[in-house]
Amino acid sequence: MAHTTTQLQNWDKQYVWHPFTQMQDWLAEEPVVIVKGEGSWLIDSDGKRYLDGVASMWTNVHGHSHPALNKALAEQAAKIEHSTLLGLAGEQSILLAKRLVEIAPPGLTRVFYSDNGSTAVEVGLKMAYQYHCHKGEPGRTRFLRLQHAYHGDTVGAMSVGGIPIYHATFSPLLFSTIEAPAPYCYRCPLDKGDPADCGMACLGELERLMQEHREQLAGMLLEPLLQGAGGVIVHPRGYLKGVRELCDRYGVLLITDEVATGFGRTGRMFACEHEGVSPDIMAISKGLCAGYLPLAATLATEEIYTAFLGNYAELKTFFHGHTFTGNPLACAVALKSLELFEENDLLTSVQHRSKQLAVLLARLADHPHVGDVRQCGLAAGIELVEDKSTKEPYPWELKTGIRVCQAARKHGVFSRPLGNALVVFPPLAISADELDLLLSGLEQAVGEIC
Repeated sequence: MAHTTTQLQNWDKQYVWHPFTQMQDWLAEEPVVIVKGEGSWLIDSDGKRYLDGVASMWTNVHGHSHPALNKALAEQAAKIEHSTLLGLAGEQSILLAKRLVEIAPPGLTRVFYSDNGSTAVEVGLKMAYQYHCHKGEPGRTRFLRLQHAYHGDTVGAMSVGGIPIYHATFSPLLFSTIEAPAPYCYRCPLDKGDPADCGMACLGELERLMQEHREQLAGMLLEPLLQGAGGVIVHPRGYLKGVRELCDRYGVLLITDEVATGFGRTGRMFACEHEGVSPDIMAISKGLCAGYLPLAATLATEEIYTAFLGNYAELKTFFHGHTFTGNPLACAVALKSLELFEENDLLTSVQHRSKQLAVLLARLADHPHVGDVRQCGLAAGIELVEDKSTKEPYPWELKTGIRVCQAARKHGVFSRPLGNALVVFPPLAISADELDLLLSGLEQAVGEIC
């Protein structure tokens, strides 16, 4: 039975609580109801098409409703939909783990499955702490994190977050972490001005913190190359490698959150590859399953894995798990997605689209209310400011970013801002014409609202 758009909108307002959404504002609007997807496009209940400018929360890789992925999902569903990994092994989880180790940065040899980015990070934090306990260092209980960090919304993941509007409310529930200055060159926390002349002073401050807390630190957590939810803050070249060297120097585990940056977003399979860095622990999700199903994994080195081995009564077991760990439907789709990367030479395509994006972004850079334009691969942040000369941001109550994205819908583009930062994060398989349309729609919307 088909339902009208009005029915669906009314039921949505009556029953659904949306994430990261002020529902009082939502109830005053007429929501767009998506019923279908084709390639880079979303189609609503009235048949209107919107270019998916955020890859459905940064997950979509090959386009919506891809025939090969649909087939892989259907074939697996005809065999078995789910079987636990608690006490049993699963064919698809085995095959996917093997493939992930083959493509991961060198040294990552073990795969622990979960179901989303937050849980993948949570797993990494618990792994790091318990590893140190097994090594006779139970005092290593603290984690270093960056300003403007976002690693998810479970309690542990929030604890290593650094965005007050998301995390401050829950501060009584969170464990204490150590904040390091973000390499946010446009708004340098150390007031160093031109990033070409600062000598990456933020690394110096990071080293000071490691020296001060070296006996307490279990790990350093960061998103490599760019901080996504922080506003697509792109780190200067060499910063990630510098962090790896400091972690080695002070015996701190490096945990990279590749939830947003992994699976081709930066032009390499994993962002760490750009600087030849191998982390000790790596969290992945989002693009892992090409946007089809919830699936995540935390990869670890053999050294970390072997620290958990022992007699049953020693209780060295990693007591963590999820009901749908290694779900065969999700793993089967992920395996097919990785095949499509090779069949379609997708990484080369992303590199071409990234160069095109750089040219398109240049058109926005001179706008009087665009303070900064940041790009890493096929991801970009466009920071809107009220005053370009002083970098004064638009007041929160103006909802400038939201209004620009609402205006973009009139031009056939769906986007969602991060405060005053517009986000460009399309499906990796987006065509040249579609990418041009996406930037054109955002450019027109900025002109109308700012």
